[in-house]
Amino acid sequence: MSLGISALSLFLLSCAEPLQSNRPYVLTTATTGGTYYPVGVALATITKSRLQHTHGISLAAISSAGSLENIKLLRDNQAQFALLQGIFAAWAWRGEGPISKPQPNLRSVSAMWQNVEHFALLTEHVRGGTIADLAHLNGERFVLGARNSGAEQTGRYILDQLKIDYARKFNLAYMGYGATADAIQDGNIVGMNIPAGAPVSAITRAFAILGEDISLLGFTEEELAAINGKYPLWDFYDFPAGTYPNQTRAVRSIAHPNVLAVNADVPEEVVYQITKTIWENLSALNDIHKATRDMKFEIAIKGLGAPLHPGAIRYYRERGLQIPAELIVDPVPEVGTAATATQNNQEPAQ
Repeated sequence: MSLGISALSLFLLSCAEPLQSNRPYVLTTATTGGTYYPVGVALATITKSRLQHTHGISLAAISSAGSLENIKLLRDNQAQFALLQGIFAAWAWRGEGPISKPQPNLRSVSAMWQNVEHFALLTEHVRGGTIADLAHLNGERFVLGARNSGAEQTGRYILDQLKIDYARKFNLAYMGYGATADAIQDGNIVGMNIPAGAPVSAITRAFAILGEDISLLGFTEEELAAINGKYPLWDFYDFPAGTYPNQTRAVRSIAHPNVLAVNADVPEEVVYQITKTIWENLSALNDIHKATRDMKFEIAIKGLGAPLHPGAIRYYRERGLQIPAELIVDPVPEVGTAATATQNNQEPAQ
């Protein structure tokens, strides 16, 4: 468990009374070396500056082990908001994959930036240039991610959907992103799985050193369809030539959104105000962290694996988005009704 979570636990144990309006809601992210933590800090900074004085609403971003731990922290109400890979939200809502029981209190706030699949392979092992090339490995060392990490879990899911027998074909190694980049540069592995917002430093480092000796693998229409067979979350994501050092040709990968999730017990007005603040201050968020620059309002609810919180639904309806039925599990008044007007005048509660 991370130092951030340990500190949080001590904080919660020291407080006999429930969270009051002068205490921030907790937003759990991931390790400090990744993208989740700095984006979470950016979200907390913007929320505090826009909402604390006027509405008494603020967020405190903490580090964690990532999506799987974040699901547990939401379940136990040690965090009220969390950044998750989209597939983890789907697994948690249904009680599938690495999450054994459904999490009925999980709700979505918004799709965030794209979590892009970076499957990289030494060029000497590349045949057709797509993910299918991994089926031709024969005992070589390959890193799907650190053990029990989101990268490992999503990597296994993608390869399972494509019926690539990685358990037999690969000699699996388990490392974080930085160590993985070092290992491929040193010749200790032949390939790696690095899902992250693009450009990601581990891939940049590997391409800068290895040049044409390393290749990003693409995906075909058929491969994308197979991956989306159970959870239709992924879409194509293009790496133009030059996205990474020495990358001379365009590559079509795939990506699915990272998701801002929330506990269903958080009041509607709080989630409404936070959702509104994110989307009406997107340029400020973009300035703080470049990973958020592919966030677009028109796809704010695309690729969500868990239903929306009523506060988020209210904001999206005000902005004219049509909410699919599968994203609604809590009753939400239509925009313009007397009930909505009353809610808009309520004081936020925590």
